[in-house]
Amino acid sequence: MKRTLTFGKEQHEVELLRQDGALTLVWEGEAHPIDIREVEPGCYSILMDGRSVEVLLDPAKSPDPDAHAFRVMVYDGVYEFALADPRRALLAGGGAGSGAGGTLASPMPGKVVKVLVAAGEAVQEGQTLLILEAMKMQNEYKSPSAGTVAKLYVQEGSTVETASPMVELAAPEAN
Repeated sequence: MKRTLTFGKEQHEVELLRQDGALTLVWEGEAHPIDIREVEPGCYSILMDGRSVEVLLDPAKSPDPDAHAFRVMVYDGVYEFALADPRRALLAGGGAGSGAGGTLASPMPGKVVKVLVAAGEAVQEGQTLLILEAMKMQNEYKSPSAGTVAKLYVQEGSTVETASPMVELAAPEAN
């Protein structure tokens, strides 16, 4: 999945690809083979282009509630950047708390492991709707706003492609 990294006012397009068991980081269109290991919770060692980089996840430092803040320590210093969660933007027609409803689409190819809601069910903001397995990781997809499940496009065991609709939400009815 392509993501945008923000360093101050600069933005860079990045993508992490897994192919035949190997990881590749595509940075501004240039591919770099990498190896990532979690050395302790929230701390990762990354080997890329013959260099070792330590990355610390620091969610408390992010000014954007939909982003993760990171500190990267390399030989010449410490750098901070934010990585926005693109899944929040996949609900067309509104963001978290907007009550606008919309369609939750898959951000990447994967397999639906568990569907936790049914058509017609009322859901709350932040409620887990389904679990999608992609790149050997299980990801929870949560409702970005309160509403009602208008339609389920998937079922357990379904495979989805990037941008495939998974759940359609209707805005809650006004009283």
